[in-house]
Amino acid sequence: MDVGEEKDLRDSLLMELRRGTLVLSVLSQMGTPKYGYSLVQSLEEKGVVIDPNTLYPLLRRLEKQGLLKSQWEMGGSKPRKYYQRTEYGSEIYRELKGQWQSLAAGMEQLWKEEL
Repeated sequence: MDVGEEKDLRDSLLMELRRGTLVLSVLSQMGTPKYGYSLVQSLEEKGVVIDPNTLYPLLRRLEKQGLLKSQWEMGGSKPRKYYQRTEYGSEIYRELKGQWQSLAAGMEQLWKEEL
């Protein structure tokens, strides 16, 4: 495997790993209403970088799935669409969070065995 193929493989695996965490990351921040740019900032402050071109389709998909609801706010200088978790979204978030914690604990155990 040449250097270019190795880099492509590494990038692909990292993207796959990140993609699996983005739904959980976004849902974690949606207990209160946020618009897209504020969500990008909130996630980045916590070390989760997300491209707006990835975020907006994800928000629309989560809304379509019933995990988020949206509402336009027209009072500011420009209209903004705010998203917030639905009751169902909060239920799913709690389940995903529990699964994540179990997986993370298992991974920690596996890594300790490496030593």
